[in-house]
Amino acid sequence: MPKNSSMNYILFDGAVRNSLLPFTYTRPVADIRIGILTIREKWERRLGTTTTTLSEAYLEDKYPMIEMEQNVMLNASFLPNDALIELVENLSENQAVFKGEEVIAFYTTEEQEEVDFETYEQIEFEDDVIQIQHSWDIFSLNEKALQEDFDYLTEDRTSQKIPAGVHAINPENIFIEPGATVHFSSLNAEKGPIYIGEDALIMEGSLIRGPFAMNENAVVKMGAKIYGATTLGPSCKVGGELNNVVLFANSSKGHDGYLGNSVLGEWCNLGADTNNSNLKNNYAEVRVWDYETKRFAKTGLQFCGLMMGDHSKCGINTMFNTGTVVGVSANIYGSNFPRNYIPSFSWGGAAGFTTYQIDKVLETVKLVMARKGVEMDEVEAQILTDIFEMTSANRNF
Repeated sequence: MPKNSSMNYILFDGAVRNSLLPFTYTRPVADIRIGILTIREKWERRLGTTTTTLSEAYLEDKYPMIEMEQNVMLNASFLPNDALIELVENLSENQAVFKGEEVIAFYTTEEQEEVDFETYEQIEFEDDVIQIQHSWDIFSLNEKALQEDFDYLTEDRTSQKIPAGVHAINPENIFIEPGATVHFSSLNAEKGPIYIGEDALIMEGSLIRGPFAMNENAVVKMGAKIYGATTLGPSCKVGGELNNVVLFANSSKGHDGYLGNSVLGEWCNLGADTNNSNLKNNYAEVRVWDYETKRFAKTGLQFCGLMMGDHSKCGINTMFNTGTVVGVSANIYGSNFPRNYIPSFSWGGAAGFTTYQIDKVLETVKLVMARKGVEMDEVEAQILTDIFEMTSANRNF
């Protein structure tokens, strides 16, 4: 069957959306970053076309869905690879791709009122594929995803030269995009690839071990110590010590302090000397807050740090306990450990919390985004307002 280049592709959240909160409060599953690219970017680059999104109603203005006569629905929790793309590109009417009990992709038409997979030809995807099902998968599966993205993005391409004065181990596993600057630093790609995006900057004295990726305009500050598998999204800025961390975009951990086995959304900021624990003192399995059950759930992990939603921030010397979950637009400060679950729009710390009122939130968001030349529009403001309202029951301070 020939590839249908006119096909319309729609990424849908699937059953995992709630288990990926707080990151999916502000974005569809497709726009989570893991590896180097977001999941949407992975699909679009491999398919050679744009996609739209089926997600929550309050996100529709920012992430609309466009339906056409012929569509392929894609489960955004699955990360595409070559074998999966080949199957997806050749789907025809009444065909679906499954991995066990979960649908990865299926064909629909505009006239189709409902989808009954009992009437479909069900194609089992036999190869390995990465699927993110929980928030902690973003860092724990980041090494595999980063390697796949690195191989895809650098295939048949030539890296910029490694600058003089940079100590490089396994340089053939290092790729530097045009416009990137690396000053006197150590890049060790022995255990995994190192990818340095366009116009990114690594300041002098930095020590970086792969797997590591930094996207366009990201900055590693002087003397940083970074262990893999770590990803810095576009315009992120980091300093101090990091280990197996994913920052989505426009977030900063600009100073000394430790961050490990953690995920920060967009527009987050950690104050100087912020530290997180990623291992319990008794070495027990880490539990994290489950938004669906409203209880702490087992992760199966011994190492798990901080999950911080978009627009959240903390003051200097903040200490986060193992497996702490922070919602959207929380403002945390003060001495001692705050609680392990901090609801969205919380203001305070270990001494107690109050509600971070939405008018004050929007004032801050506007100023923070303007610093990077981004305007907070009415759509963004309405999304945050909607999240404020839908999470109000969580703030029973």
